[in-house]
Amino acid sequence: MPAPATRKIVLVGPAAPYRGGIAHFMHATYHGLVARGHQVEVVNFSRQYPSLLFPGKTQYETPVADPIPSDRLLDSVNPFSWLSTARDIAARQPDIVLFMHWMPFFAPAYGTIARQLRAKGIRVLSIVHNALPHERRPGDVALSRYFFKACDGCIVMSDAVEQDLVGLQEALKTVQVRHPVYNHFGEGIERTNARKQLGIAPDAPMLLFFGFVRKYKGLQVLLEAMPQVLTALPAVQLIVAGECYDETQGYEDFVIQHNLSGHVELRFAYIPEEDIAPLFSAADVVVQPYITATQSGVAQIAYHFERPLIVTDVGGLPEIVPHERAGLVVPPADPEALAAAIVRFFKEDLYAQLHQGVLEEKQLYSWDRLFEAVETLAA
Repeated sequence: MPAPATRKIVLVGPAAPYRGGIAHFMHATYHGLVARGHQVEVVNFSRQYPSLLFPGKTQYETPVADPIPSDRLLDSVNPFSWLSTARDIAARQPDIVLFMHWMPFFAPAYGTIARQLRAKGIRVLSIVHNALPHERRPGDVALSRYFFKACDGCIVMSDAVEQDLVGLQEALKTVQVRHPVYNHFGEGIERTNARKQLGIAPDAPMLLFFGFVRKYKGLQVLLEAMPQVLTALPAVQLIVAGECYDETQGYEDFVIQHNLSGHVELRFAYIPEEDIAPLFSAADVVVQPYITATQSGVAQIAYHFERPLIVTDVGGLPEIVPHERAGLVVPPADPEALAAAIVRFFKEDLYAQLHQGVLEEKQLYSWDRLFEAVETLAA
């Protein structure tokens, strides 16, 4: 096949110094498209969220390792900024503009910019992480439609997101690829050394819950499962690692009231990149007890570190983690079923079997497939 035509591409979305999964995705997308010969520029936020609307402690990650070049132009809540950003992008004369979309909050800014660009004959595409949010609010559908009606095509990474997108804008050209495996967190660490860093016994069954804590992610369900798990696995250890966007008190009280303090460590803080490899390398299995979901970047980090998962049957999680191949799938909001799966994982010694499945599944989650989709839509 002939090589794809080289394009001038402007990426719009969060990049360093902003933190989080979408910024990490932007970082990988930038480097991947550049490596394929495209001329790529990044338009970043000057203000992503107003401080009053941001649930965490900070939106920024410092220091930033290997930041990508970007121009911080877009203020999410200033319409004058939307128009000036559109003018700036148009002046660059790109072949395509590729938006990172994950929240209806950004749809007014994105939709306004996209309309300005399309009026000048510039092709507008989007990588859609979520077509609709996990926690719905009034106006989400209308805001999302405003942006998607201004797009020429979209890339989605799960059936769940594609179904949401079709419901919003049925005629929109859509390409589905699997969410690529994150590969910029460094290599894994030898398990014993990783556990030594974390203070975990070499032979203790270890579970990891990773990522921002929101109610829809089901941490409470996992905590409710732990007494049953502890009865069967007296040495079990669970590390919860991620900034909590809920009130922490309820989780902390539950751990104390159910005598889990010696078995559950709540690390309610943003996890810097250098601490991610030890956490995943030390774990036997990553648990995602989500109550609702579309897809998950956490699963892709687990795949990078070649760790099996226990996930719930919601959204795109069963697509990412085939049952009894790369992990175990259980019903959502069911502590007993979750506990039984965790106990089964260790009692039946499923690590080797599921680890092999992870190695095989990991090969399907190539960044090149994503970039090929961008090139296809650009053409």
